Amino acid sequence: MMTVYLTRPAVASVAGSAQSAIGNRRAGFYRHDLDGLRGIAIALVAMFHVWFGRVSGGVDVFLALSGFFFGGKLLRAALNPASSLSPVPEVIRLVRRLLPALVVVLAACAVLTVLVQPQTRWETFADQSLASLGYYQNWELASTVADYLRAGEAVSPLQHIWSMSVQGQFYIAFLALVFGLAFLLRRRLGDRLRTTFVLLLSALAGASFVYAIFAHQANQATAYYNSFARAWELLLGALVGALVPYIRWPMWLRTVVATVALAAVLSCGALIDGVKEFPGPWALVPVGATVLFVLAGANRQAHPATRDKLPLPNRLLATEPLVKLGAIAYSLYLWHWPLLIFWLAYSGHRHANFVEGTAVLLISGGLAYLTNRFVEEPLRHHAGADTAPESAPVIAWRGRLRRPTMVLGSMVAMLGVTLTATAFTWVEHVKVERAGGKELSALNAHDYPGARALVKHVRVPKLRPRPTVLEAQTDYPPSTRDGCISDFANTSVIRCAYGDKDAARTIALAGGSHAEHWLTALDILGRRRHFKVTTYLKMGCPLSTEQMPLVMGSNAPYPECRDWVPKAMAKVVADHPDYVFTTSTRPWNIKPADVMPGTYVGIWQTFSDNNIPILAMRDTPWLVRDGRPFNPADCLAKGGDALSCGTKRSDVLADHNPTLDWVEQFPLLKPLDMSDAVCRPDICPAVEGNVLVYHDAHHLSATYMRTMTNELGRQVGAATGWW
Repeated sequence: MMTVYLTRPAVASVAGSAQSAIGNRRAGFYRHDLDGLRGIAIALVAMFHVWFGRVSGGVDVFLALSGFFFGGKLLRAALNPASSLSPVPEVIRLVRRLLPALVVVLAACAVLTVLVQPQTRWETFADQSLASLGYYQNWELASTVADYLRAGEAVSPLQHIWSMSVQGQFYIAFLALVFGLAFLLRRRLGDRLRTTFVLLLSALAGASFVYAIFAHQANQATAYYNSFARAWELLLGALVGALVPYIRWPMWLRTVVATVALAAVLSCGALIDGVKEFPGPWALVPVGATVLFVLAGANRQAHPATRDKLPLPNRLLATEPLVKLGAIAYSLYLWHWPLLIFWLAYSGHRHANFVEGTAVLLISGGLAYLTNRFVEEPLRHHAGADTAPESAPVIAWRGRLRRPTMVLGSMVAMLGVTLTATAFTWVEHVKVERAGGKELSALNAHDYPGARALVKHVRVPKLRPRPTVLEAQTDYPPSTRDGCISDFANTSVIRCAYGDKDAARTIALAGGSHAEHWLTALDILGRRRHFKVTTYLKMGCPLSTEQMPLVMGSNAPYPECRDWVPKAMAKVVADHPDYVFTTSTRPWNIKPADVMPGTYVGIWQTFSDNNIPILAMRDTPWLVRDGRPFNPADCLAKGGDALSCGTKRSDVLADHNPTLDWVEQFPLLKPLDMSDAVCRPDICPAVEGNVLVYHDAHHLSATYMRTMTNELGRQVGAATGWW
């Protein structure tokens, strides 16, 4: 009779570890080489993250092994007429195996967040800790990527939990699917149920893979975190778990396959840029290599002497050091990333050097060992976890452990409740503070002169800046709140009206968010000077003829912007406003100061050909430090001041407005320049006139924009001759 293959109930490749000795003896055959593969994968993940800033493909190995272990176990249970189909024990086992270590790491990260990160980052951490505990962190991150208002946030110490969320969602969905079908069809189909499962899982895996290809092409950044775009990786593992007992390969072929597969896993991170290429077709490399490595060690030959022999690569990975590394893989995965992020935040470094990276890895390994030894293992092997017959000494031993493990479990549960309650409390606190900030639109001009301190040189009393660092994040123009700006994915033109909506004179506000933030002042001016402001806006998309625009800051391709611009231009031309208000410069990517891109010239030509004058606003200075944008609110929250949290004017603005060079060629071009209302002669400060200038690294706060209304009105009046 054929030996049952891999009956241990491992839940996840990242979270799994060796089953108890009793379970191993009962199974008759245990794949220690897959523990070693897990160890290799986690080592690659950690080293590539810490030293190289790249994706190694190790997470994809984890996903495939997760599907193999968990999916294979559930399929065998569903196909066994004698097994129970109750999902409750499986869910309890999942919770016991996955949550304790996660809760401990999240609690430690919460403490480090308070100690190391500014208050401006606490809300994001609270949201993501709740998402991590609720196993929807991948969707939280996908939302952050797609949300322009949050796209500039620093890398989260919990970003890596996305893969655990994908796995958790897969476990529940797969459990419901397999046990549900088995409950309905097991008696009716009998032996044919296996074929039904194989066909169904194959169809789902194929659909997921095709979806991943299209999602990757449409928006790779969000597809990276998409559960269904990742599902094929786990489903392939589950299919292998269903088919592996029937594998018959000669040893020489198994050795070749295992060698090639292991080489692919080891080289994946160096040869493939997973951050840009996954979960598209290139993810087949680590996933396919994992599947082949599993199959290479799955031979079920008839001769007892050769039945359980493994190829040389599999035997190498079954050595004790790698097996032990695999045992702590879950905890090591949880610890290494937040420790790296907190060290970078504390040190101010952009990357960890060799010594720093080595220290992070060693500390991560030590914490992973302690977490596995004193949290994971005691709770995983809590009394009642195994169902095999036990001897009296084993029962007595477990009886002695029952009380300590119950105490440990209670402590972890209380820690999880405390973490959840604290996160909710902080999120609510921030909401209350922002709700109290509604009076920002009516701040006393004497106490909060803002730009008037630069333009009119008025006296500034010493007061706490407004908006506060917590209020700043949502201090944006009315169009954002009204949904009057197309998001990253939307290529349709959204047209809204502000100012004096019944006025005959019209200014069209068109372009990206750097045109949008002027709406706060234009709306006030329109009502005051009787002109209408119509908006044609898209996040991160200035009017340009560029064929492959990039998202500023991340340099990710932005084809939706290319598709939107012609639609917006056609609509503006058809509406024929009295003036178009848009930005005319951009910061250099390769050197300090700003420039008027050549791709703007075609836009000016189109407007000029249609006799539409252009109010060409010089772009707002982007706050830059060490060659990258930074959020002044974060700096202020860390104890900085207006000057230390600002940036040198010469780093972000040229001495001469580049737009002026094009006035002779385009007589309808009316340059506007508000730089002197934002920056002093030598520095662009974070706070001016008791008002926080920016609500992020490069968008002016609506509160500061209101203080620039008079100066903007002076320049617009001079350009248009309307007053």
